[in-house]
Amino acid sequence: MSLSARLQRFSEPETLRMAKMGRELRAKGFDVIDLSLGEPDFDTPQHIKEAAKKAVEENWSHYPPVAGYPDLREAICTKLKRDNNLDYKPENILVSTGAKQSIANLIMALIDKDDEVVIPTPYWVSYSEIVKMSEGSPVMIRTSAASGYKVKAAEVEAAITPKTKLFMFSSPSNPTGAVYTKEELASLAEVFRRHPQVYIMSDEIYEYINYNGKHESIAQFADIKDRVVIINGLSKGFAMTGYRLGYIAGSPEIVKACEKIQGQITSGANAVTQRAAITALTTDLTPSIEMVKEFEQRKKAIMKLLAELPGVTCNEPDGAFYVFPDVSAYFGKSDGTTTINGADELCFYILENAYVTTVTGKAFGEDKCIRIAYTNSLSKIEEGMARIKAVLAKLK
Repeated sequence: MSLSARLQRFSEPETLRMAKMGRELRAKGFDVIDLSLGEPDFDTPQHIKEAAKKAVEENWSHYPPVAGYPDLREAICTKLKRDNNLDYKPENILVSTGAKQSIANLIMALIDKDDEVVIPTPYWVSYSEIVKMSEGSPVMIRTSAASGYKVKAAEVEAAITPKTKLFMFSSPSNPTGAVYTKEELASLAEVFRRHPQVYIMSDEIYEYINYNGKHESIAQFADIKDRVVIINGLSKGFAMTGYRLGYIAGSPEIVKACEKIQGQITSGANAVTQRAAITALTTDLTPSIEMVKEFEQRKKAIMKLLAELPGVTCNEPDGAFYVFPDVSAYFGKSDGTTTINGADELCFYILENAYVTTVTGKAFGEDKCIRIAYTNSLSKIEEGMARIKAVLAKLK
């Protein structure tokens, strides 16, 4: 079979691969604890489910507009003003089938062959791979635990060349949980003022899962706002992963370009989901707030459990629902049968011996670390970490 050369440009998401392997082991009867997927274990809030049921009963079952229903786009504008003090009109909004499609739309709309895209590491696994699919060139800026896994303005400035078209980042960050302050964003904005050819993709999907107070968006800086494209959606903050709805907020020119691409791939997002999204975005946020409180308790618990692992160090996350510990102290160690030569092998070792799924940091651009999601129940987190501790103790 002769398949497209495009398939050779990018890799399968490691997050999905580990989850798939965990499901396969579970199907064989093994008791697998999933600490790999970034999916809240909470159910969608009842008032949002009722809105979805109502949409079904009212026969919202026909093709929606490619860009999204007008009243949903208006609701997104209302949310952006309420939560972020950002002024947008419906013409600035495009609704898609998940934030991942929003990112793909944007990259396909902006990036030509050999255009450079600057990405601080660690980064969400699909950023670089979607750029490669579009024949762009990812340019990585490696950050460190010492810098809080946040890129400095001078580093961004040094990475920009005449070929640079886009800068991609997330705050709160997947996988590190790093959150940029207003002052840090202001210093980045100053760099972008000097480089008007560079667009900025601000992935804010974890906006509500912030343990340190108010979320800050780089779109607040008015003189670069037209080049900022906000990515957001419902999956994380509303426990609506299966509903599949994301959106962008950006200039009308960007929105029209992304709409043109989406019109040839999926057309409009699910009609029932769109109706439920209006309720999610404009009504009671109490369930989301309560969910974040639970995540914060799990974060505190998992940080204590990580501290019990000899040689492991980890920054405490300020947002999202992941820890990203440095596990390089175990590289080169062996249980007498298996020698661990990197984060990939450690993740497989943990899966095969402890039946716990994690994700290699290599997939996120940092090969010293692994990502552990605390999206499972506290009891499952405690049991999973106990299993990890036991199998790591066998490595000498």
